[in-house]
Amino acid sequence: MSSRERILGRVRRALADVPAARPDDPPYEQAIERGYVREHGERNVEQTVDLLAENLAEYRAIVHRCTAGELADVIAGLLADRKASSVLVPPGLDETWLAGTDVTRVPDRADSTPHDLDGVAGVVTACAVAIAETGTLVLDGSPDQGRRRITLVPDHHICVVRVPDQVVSSVPQALERLDPARPLTWISGPSATSDIELDRVEGVHGPRTLEVILVT
Repeated sequence: MSSRERILGRVRRALADVPAARPDDPPYEQAIERGYVREHGERNVEQTVDLLAENLAEYRAIVHRCTAGELADVIAGLLADRKASSVLVPPGLDETWLAGTDVTRVPDRADSTPHDLDGVAGVVTACAVAIAETGTLVLDGSPDQGRRRITLVPDHHICVVRVPDQVVSSVPQALERLDPARPLTWISGPSATSDIELDRVEGVHGPRTLEVILVT
């Protein structure tokens, strides 16, 4: 007997006394009461955005705020500060975001190797949703975010969050906006890990620098 058969056998035995579903049973999402707290505390929009910025910074992300009209200049300044000569660009990224810089724009191509991606100075993306209570950005592979790997290999990630449309308070609120069938990437700060002595090392499995621009 294989491991798979043993596990499935245990599941069948555990469910042996569970009555079979009937046609008039309520659907799953209604059958289970979900009365848990959807967010912790009461905040207005401004307070929610402030909490997002605070928690992003707690995770060592660098947070910037600007208006839509200032966005291109902010991105250009961030790339110039790092002396970036190239930047990865998702296929659906708003072209006006990079209007203030003349760095080489590298498209997200299916045939790009990890070595190719590692040679690019950074990447600029949008996001699907930002969660204030956890300081988390969620990317879902939409055209303005590109495939997951373009945000995991380059050393510098600039992520643009539209405020307040893309900001929610809690994880439950974020899940309501996300499609579970999409390739979701949850980002809380730059890539980091620690050894047994708690020595923090950044950039092991993602960018060492995460810069978040909150755009009103």
